[in-house]
Amino acid sequence: MIDECLFVEFGVQGDDCPLADATRETGASVDAHPPQLRADGYALLQFSSADGDDLAAALDADERVRYLHVARDDDRYTYRCLSKHLCVVHELVSEGLLVDSLHYRGGDARFTGAVVGQDVLRGVLDTAGDTVGVTLERAYPIGERGDAAMPDRWGLTPAQADALQTAYDMGYFSVPRDADASDVASALDVSKSAFLERLRRGLARLLGETI
Repeated sequence: MIDECLFVEFGVQGDDCPLADATRETGASVDAHPPQLRADGYALLQFSSADGDDLAAALDADERVRYLHVARDDDRYTYRCLSKHLCVVHELVSEGLLVDSLHYRGGDARFTGAVVGQDVLRGVLDTAGDTVGVTLERAYPIGERGDAAMPDRWGLTPAQADALQTAYDMGYFSVPRDADASDVASALDVSKSAFLERLRRGLARLLGETI
């Protein structure tokens, strides 16, 4: 049994996958679920963005993207499509990276996840080192309890940490609640659906670390 599992965060520049190219062209910011790789080599993508028409047009014009579907929820858009061009994260997954979140903005990307043991980490790092534009931003043992700030200690993104802290400060978790999801979203200046997604991802990360 492997005793050590490490949280890792990679920054990526220069990826030429459809999401990177579309956000580079439009300046959009995208939060993506881990891609699902089909047996035929195509990737199923699901992601969300506050950008609608421009991002949809850029993706629709990309010949590598098929079956694009866009759904709107308040001021947030959810996209689903099939891509025949794999992004850099698939190379890291092949070496053992367990992807938690992917964020694309202006062509650059940030991946967070976990690796089980130092040997797997070395394999992921070797692959990252051979891939143009991939750098390791952070790595530390999951379960480590230092004096780090909440995002560093628990592996939260800044947006997730901000959502959790603001919700707590406003009484979202009180019984009865002093603020509802719309109140907290307004304070964060994001849509209700964006706040709830950040809250869900942040709570999942915290529970995964403590249960």
